[in-house]
Amino acid sequence: MRRILAVAALALAGCVGHGEPEIRTLRVEVPVQVPCRAPEVAVPPWAAAGLHKSDSLELKVRALLAERRQRIGYEKQLVAAATACR
Repeated sequence: MRRILAVAALALAGCVGHGEPEIRTLRVEVPVQVPCRAPEVAVPPWAAAGLHKSDSLELKVRALLAERRQRIGYEKQLVAAATACR
């Protein structure tokens, strides 16, 4: 009987020191995926699109050179839009 009372007293004594649990707020930084909001790059009307077989060689070469410059500028805009999403 004394053993039971001693064990009960020890068990109750262990609970005496504990009060209300401490509530803490922790801030955790977690990366979240965000959709890319880069502006849409419009495809320009290509300079060589309107060429005909009957056009002169000079006109064809000029149109192809102009289209090359257009494509270089278009590619730069695409690269800028793609890097904006990184």
